Amino acid sequence: MKSTWSLAALILGFAIAAAPAMAQESSSGMAGMNMGAMNMGGAAMNPANMKEGEMEAMSMDTEHDMGHDSHMAQMANMSLHMAFTDPRPATPADLARAAKIVAQLRGVLAKYKDYKVAEADGFKPFHPEIKQMKVVHFTKNWYGLKAAFTFNPEQPTSLLYERRPRGGYKLIGAMYTDRKHATQDQLNARVPLSIARWHRHIDLCFPPKGADPKSVDWMKFGFNGSIATKAACDAAGGRFYPQIFGWMVHVYPWESNPEMVWAH
Repeated sequence: MKSTWSLAALILGFAIAAAPAMAQESSSGMAGMNMGAMNMGGAAMNPANMKEGEMEAMSMDTEHDMGHDSHMAQMANMSLHMAFTDPRPATPADLARAAKIVAQLRGVLAKYKDYKVAEADGFKPFHPEIKQMKVVHFTKNWYGLKAAFTFNPEQPTSLLYERRPRGGYKLIGAMYTDRKHATQDQLNARVPLSIARWHRHIDLCFPPKGADPKSVDWMKFGFNGSIATKAACDAAGGRFYPQIFGWMVHVYPWESNPEMVWAH
């Protein structure tokens, strides 16, 4: 009994510590708000345990009336908040390992082409009501927690569904995750860095506590914002986070172009 409780305590403690590192839950995968006192859809959210996709969701929800130039500026700002693993020289072993992962994933995902089957199996969509999100992450929390300890190619943290024009979803891929502080060698052991580039979200400035989401200047704050340093964030009265979520990598196993299979 003692060993059982010790293991349970260890898992719980790790889950709490790793919560911001795992894109678990709901949707991420980009799958995107209550930065303290803010809220979206009536649900209070905190940057410390924010789900992947929460801020993107808010940004997309407010950008539909933007002009082309503003939209392009937001897209450019996104690069300020993304960090990628360093590419490595490809080897035959890497190619074979990546191909095996894709083959395993294809087999597992076949039954999830019906998104209702995915929901019945524990994958929950993140804010499907936000129509501006063209891709919706369906995340299984249990798989996200397990991914912090071990890598199972057949248990992706999130499934990526493309919204259909007339309703429903089309399965296009999946997302694997790892801990916030995983090293590049550890990521490489999961999915070779010569084939795929893992990414993480960095240097983010969230609006002040109590801010009304509709009054926030999303050209400055969030995943699409221009603020990318603590000094600038402090000057704007925001809250700066060097990194949220953990590492993640997307895979699109049905792409005919090999370069697009592991496109980020």
